[in-house]
Amino acid sequence: MIPKDLTRDVKKRLKNLQGHLQGIVHMLDEGKDPELILHQFKAATNSLQKAHFLFLDEVYRKALALKIVNLMDTCPGNCGQEEKIEFIRNEFPHLKLEELSKKLHEILLIEQHLSQLQDGASSQEEGSLE
Repeated sequence: MIPKDLTRDVKKRLKNLQGHLQGIVHMLDEGKDPELILHQFKAATNSLQKAHFLFLDEVYRKALALKIVNLMDTCPGNCGQEEKIEFIRNEFPHLKLEELSKKLHEILLIEQHLSQLQDGASSQEEGSLE
C-alpha cells in the first residue's frame, strides 16, 4: 500500500507535469523561442523525476525496513549485529512484527519488480551504447 500523503504528493507533481506539457504544446503552437521551450522541457523532466524518485524512495524504504525486520528475526540474541538492529528498530518504529508475513510477501513482489526494472534499464543502456 502506498501512503496517502505520498499518493497526494506524487499526484500533485504529476498534475504540475501536465501543466508543463500543456505549456510546451502551447509554446510550440505559438512558435516561441526554442530556448524557452527547452527550459520548459527541463522543468517537465525535473518534475517527472522528482515524482518518480519520491515513489521509488517509498518502495526502497519499505523494502529496506522489511529486510531489516527479517534480519531481526534471524538474529535472536548474540549475533554481533545488536547495535545495528537497535538503530534500525528506532528508525522504523512503525513496523509491527505481527504484520511481518504480509509485509514479507509484499517485499518479495517489490524485489521482483525492482529486478525487472533494473534488467530493463540495463538492456536500454546496452542498446544505447551500440
